[in-house]
Amino acid sequence: MGIVLPVLFSLFAAFSNALATVLQRRAALTVPQSDSFRPGLILDLLHRPLWLAGILAVIAAGVGQAAALATGPLALVQPLFVLELPLALLIATLLTRERLPVRLWAAVAGVVLGLGVALMAASPTGNRTHVAVDRWVPVLVACAVAVVALTVVGLRRPAGRARAGCLGAATAICYALTAALMKTSMHILGDGGIGAFLTAWQTYAFGAAGIAALLLLEHAMQGGPLVASQPALTLGDATVSLCLGVLLYEEHVRAGWWLLPQLAGVALIVAGVFTLARGGVGTT
Repeated sequence: MGIVLPVLFSLFAAFSNALATVLQRRAALTVPQSDSFRPGLILDLLHRPLWLAGILAVIAAGVGQAAALATGPLALVQPLFVLELPLALLIATLLTRERLPVRLWAAVAGVVLGLGVALMAASPTGNRTHVAVDRWVPVLVACAVAVVALTVVGLRRPAGRARAGCLGAATAICYALTAALMKTSMHILGDGGIGAFLTAWQTYAFGAAGIAALLLLEHAMQGGPLVASQPALTLGDATVSLCLGVLLYEEHVRAGWWLLPQLAGVALIVAGVFTLARGGVGTT
């Protein structure tokens, strides 16, 4: 089956996450605006059926992501989540019954084509199942510092694109770290059973990172338009995950002349994402 299963699981998870993002975004706009980091925001959202539906979609996405990470490399699985942005825009367009302009359809096609070209050229390989603690420590520290810095900068800005972008980037790092920790936890579950899974520090670490990502995501969506937070989230997640796959799991991507189609694919993705960000329909 090769990469087929992890790709299918990843696509399912990306769609579920896109649906969750749109539903949670719409729910977040129904609660009072906040100028600071407010944990009580989650309590307010618990009374919104749309937000609860979004949480169900998040759970479905988590199951799909866990299955993908258990069967494929991090550097393959997480970049596929770039598809969340075009999927989120398409879902939002359907919900609001707005028409997507031709140039945005072209941007969606560019993201899909660019992702396909980049991943086929990179051909990520490797499925290491164990990462030593001395590899984890500097990564965890670096990610924590970056998340705190982005959160502080974002919360100091007024509501708008800058705030949403900073909080979206912080969320992206948390998502990438959650995926990296989840990958190890899934292998621990498969090798040692539920007992080993429940006693592994990675299990609780990915839970904590996931909760942080959820809280940051809600503030990112409330802090500005989806077209500002979602590009930072999707592109950031893919980039950080690729780095973590190489640094932690020693995954490999093709180099040499293969870098040319990889860069061409990335250029298509970035161009498509920013086109969608500038002209997103039904997401503001």
